[in-house]
Order: sequence, then structure tokens, then C-alpha cells
Amino acid sequence: MPEDHDWEAYKVPPTRTPVSERTTSVPNPVNYFQTAFNYVFDAPVAFVREWIERLQNKNKFYYYHQKFRRVPDLSECLEGDYLCYYEAEAQWRRDRMVDQEIVEIVRERMAACKQREGPNQFQNCAKEMELLAQVTKAYQDRYGDLGFHGNARTCLMKQKHRMMEERKAAQEKQ
Repeated sequence: MPEDHDWEAYKVPPTRTPVSERTTSVPNPVNYFQTAFNYVFDAPVAFVREWIERLQNKNKFYYYHQKFRRVPDLSECLEGDYLCYYEAEAQWRRDRMVDQEIVEIVRERMAACKQREGPNQFQNCAKEMELLAQVTKAYQDRYGDLGFHGNARTCLMKQKHRMMEERKAAQEKQ
């Protein structure tokens, strides 16, 4: 076919669906209902919402996460100070959750590096592997073998026993 078409030679057939031009003297009741709904329900709600948003924009409050003050460690609490025990326990639990998240983030980075690098993962992901080994060893040293019901007191006793074993090993070397 030629590039420039001769539209007179190749006329487009007319469409088979007729174009309806509705012109009636009776108005559509749906339009009245929509207008009434808009003025009765939608407009007042939109006005109140915009008014509240304007008030909130004046006093912006940025809330990222709750910051807790550091409390004394369980070893620093006085004997019989149960409030200090409770706060130290809560602090220990928050620290444990933070450490778990750190391990999880490093593990996800390691998995992403392995996925990205494919067969070259051992060469290109060496830093991530080393970081994961360090983080998991530190987590295991602090929280390992405590179980699900571990608490600040058992963790402190575990650290104390580990320090005593390290001192013994240092003395035996000398």
C-alpha cells in the first residue's frame, strides 16, 4: 500500500452503534441525590478534616521512636531495691531485642550479598561474612545458652563465670 493513503478511495465504514443524544425535559434524579449528598455529608466532613490538618500542620510533632534513658545495670543496684531490679531487667530486655535486630540486619545483608554475587560470593562477600561471624559470636557470648526465659540476673552470672574462667586460663598460662 502506498505511504499516503487516499481517504476517498478507502473510506472508513460508519459505526454500527448509534450515537444517542438524550434530550429530555425530565431531569435525572441521580444528579439531585449526588448534589444533596455532597452538601449534606461530604462537604462538612471535608471541611472538618481540612481544619484539623491545618491545626496539625502548625504544630508538627515528629515521632520516630521512643527513647528510654539508660538505667543502672543490675550489678549497680542496691540490695533490696526492687524498682532498680525491674528497670534493669527492662533495660536488659530492650538491649537483647536491639542486639537481635542487629544480628538479623547483618544476616539480611549477607543474604543479599550472596544473592547479588552468585558464584563469586566467597570472594566478594568476605567482609559481610566476617562481620556476621563477629556479630553472632558477640551475641552468643552474651546471650547464648540463656534460653527463652533468660533474664538479666542469669546473663550477669554467665558473664561473671566467663570472666572467672578467663582469669583461670590466664593464671595457668603464667
